[in-house]
Amino acid sequence: MRILVVEDEPLLAGAVAEWLRGDAHAVDVVHDGGAALERIDVNDYDVVVLDRDLPVVHGDDVCRAVVAGDSPVRVLMLTASAGIDDRVAGLSLGADDYLPKPFAFPELAARVVALGRRSRPAAPPVLQRAGIRLDLHRREVYRNGRYVPLSRKEFAVLAELLRAEGAAVSAELLLEKAWDEHADPFTHAVRMTILKLRRKLGDPPVVLTDPGVGYRIP
Repeated sequence: MRILVVEDEPLLAGAVAEWLRGDAHAVDVVHDGGAALERIDVNDYDVVVLDRDLPVVHGDDVCRAVVAGDSPVRVLMLTASAGIDDRVAGLSLGADDYLPKPFAFPELAARVVALGRRSRPAAPPVLQRAGIRLDLHRREVYRNGRYVPLSRKEFAVLAELLRAEGAAVSAELLLEKAWDEHADPFTHAVRMTILKLRRKLGDPPVVLTDPGVGYRIP
């Protein structure tokens, strides 16, 4: 998934981002509400992890803007206030979930994944096609019963191709979903990742190229 972390404490923001990247998500980080609104206006995110007490633009106002934009993006609100009234207020703003600080990273990651399922059509926990079996929970891939070790990016790209159910996926969309905002849109990262995937998945080749369209698994 593509995730935006909005947290004004740099150490916490970095720790959250690294934990989510460990699950093969593409994660962008900003430290104030104004920057968050700019990113949300430009990028298509699946989930926004949003601290409530933000500088420049308050987290409440960011949440309101997201809801008013009628976007499928889901909001997980974070706050140091753990009272019931604060939780109710956060949810009343339109947040999809609410997590008080301090929190456990595994719980945050699980909540993000749950929200991500609601931002896009539901996918089964195991994706299968053309002899490939990808387990989203265990992060394991097999082809014809043979275990295939993949990097985080390779796993994320393969998951997007399998979700497409035979349709071609453009390099631009793969870049959007598997890389963060620092990725150069003119880079060969997608092509190189596809080449590595083909090599690791073995023969016969299963990831095909539709010139000018994208990549697909028939």
